[in-house]
Amino acid sequence: MIHQYKNNGYNIVLDVNSGAVHVVDDATYEIIALYEGHSKEEIVGQLSAVYPPEELAEAYDEVAQLAADGLLFTEDEYEDYITDFKSRPTVVKALCLHIAHDCNLACRYCFAEEGEYHGRRELMSFEVGKRALDFLIANSGNRRNLEVDFFGGEPLMNWNVVKELVAYGREQEKLHDKNFRFTLTTNGVLLNDEIMEFANREMGNVVLSIDGRKEVNDHMRPFRKGQGSYDLIVPKFQKFAESRHQEKYYVRGTYTHYNLDFSEDVLHLADLGFQQISVEPVVAEDSEAYALREEDLPQLFAEYDKLAAEMVRRKAEGREFNFFHFMIDLEGGPCVAKRLSGCGSGTEYLAVTPWGDLYPCHQFVGNEDFLMGNVWDGVTRTDIRDEFKSCNVYAKEKCRDCFTRFYCSGGCAANSYHFHGNINDAYDIGCALQKKRIECAIMIKAATAD
Repeated sequence: MIHQYKNNGYNIVLDVNSGAVHVVDDATYEIIALYEGHSKEEIVGQLSAVYPPEELAEAYDEVAQLAADGLLFTEDEYEDYITDFKSRPTVVKALCLHIAHDCNLACRYCFAEEGEYHGRRELMSFEVGKRALDFLIANSGNRRNLEVDFFGGEPLMNWNVVKELVAYGREQEKLHDKNFRFTLTTNGVLLNDEIMEFANREMGNVVLSIDGRKEVNDHMRPFRKGQGSYDLIVPKFQKFAESRHQEKYYVRGTYTHYNLDFSEDVLHLADLGFQQISVEPVVAEDSEAYALREEDLPQLFAEYDKLAAEMVRRKAEGREFNFFHFMIDLEGGPCVAKRLSGCGSGTEYLAVTPWGDLYPCHQFVGNEDFLMGNVWDGVTRTDIRDEFKSCNVYAKEKCRDCFTRFYCSGGCAANSYHFHGNINDAYDIGCALQKKRIECAIMIKAATAD
């Protein structure tokens, strides 16, 4: 299977199954489009009115050699692998600790309903968090590196427990030969020097929530009384990013129907000095005024193209920055299991509520149909775990013939469920945007290759 497209002046051919990427001239691009099902003579005859026959013959031979070398038109060798993957014992490698089901902002698009997750406001106690870490260690098998994300709501509203749990985790590392990588997601309202210092010492990554330009951010991320948060958080985030040497953090925003020109928000954040940026599409029901719609897609595609071209230009000028959705590894990348099955939600990755309940991920919290157990009894709904274990690119009809399947791994199970009622479908707008992002990411690689 191949995918061909043109972007910012480049003719790009992706061999989906091998991952090989080819940047080709016009004649070769057209030959590849005709290669399967046509002989060399037929192709040369069909294109000879546009290109010299000798050029076509030479290009055809090069395409044939790439196919013989396993770099074009390769077969899918991975479908049988998924059977072995599903039969492996399940180990848990990561937890999303909902350290606070409460928040000091009232973001309009928040799936957590101001941190409450369709339930009650609650802060996680040290005892519940301690038990969660014990559960993770006990269910991690031989895996040494474990991840814990302090999430909310707003986790800084329960900062003392965060610090206590990090200290407990460091103690347990020595006893069980484990290595904890702690991460933190925050809106920055309560951020101060003490928290920055602690996070720089203990947190492997920090996500700083901001949507971009002041008017965009303050419209969607206000305090409960309506005041915007931009002026308060920007200086703190700038200081924090510099204190981390512009590494191991992201400023993370959400774009909506209200700012379809979201590339301006990405560039605004870059101009503020941030070098690690993620601005992602909102996922919302059609009934919400801020939801993205199918008719928005042409403008959004153009915004991604515009952003990709600007990133190429800035890199040439020595002003580069990373954009999360354009970061792609064409040579290594995730292992086969990760490419086929995605983030591991419901199996390797679980969310923990303040009272210790287990859910497949933070987006399922509050939906008791997906309540898998708790940190004391473990996973008691193994049927839910097995359903997620079977969720992969070959279980989704929409993914089987999609060129991005080994990059997006089938997309988000939660988005699939929320729009289609099952985890083995795909959120169509999200898929369309993902395809465009992958195309742009590959173009950037082609444009900036040495």
